[in-house]
Amino acid sequence: MRLIRNTSAACAASLIAAFGGIAQAQEVQEARKAVSIELNAIKPTDGGCTLTFLAQNGHDSAIDKVVYETVLFDTSGQVDRLTLFDFGTLPAGRPRVRQFTVSGITCEGLGQILINGAHTCDAASLDDNACEAGLILETRTEIEVIG
Repeated sequence: MRLIRNTSAACAASLIAAFGGIAQAQEVQEARKAVSIELNAIKPTDGGCTLTFLAQNGHDSAIDKVVYETVLFDTSGQVDRLTLFDFGTLPAGRPRVRQFTVSGITCEGLGQILINGAHTCDAASLDDNACEAGLILETRTEIEVIG
């Protein structure tokens, strides 16, 4: 009798752990169904700074066009400018590199980038907020990227 109770308890614990793991895996999978943008590199240019981004669409369908309203802050935290970065087409599940050259600011003078929201998000098969919902922002540079 004691063996049956212990076995039943062990089975119940295993089922709870298994279903908890499935739920957690589904949450992770849903979190990946978002756009991710990484500031991958910066390069000084004559009179400006080139920002290189790695963007990936984690959704199941392509994004035909996405343009992000972007705010550039200097190293003292003041807004330098508000601009639009056109990331173009982002195919589902495939990374894309996009470069933007910003004139009139040095790379060293750039302290933070704010992705303020999607100015344009054309994705026929996705929700209207597909370009913003769960947006994942990262950086490989000393410039902070927030959103």
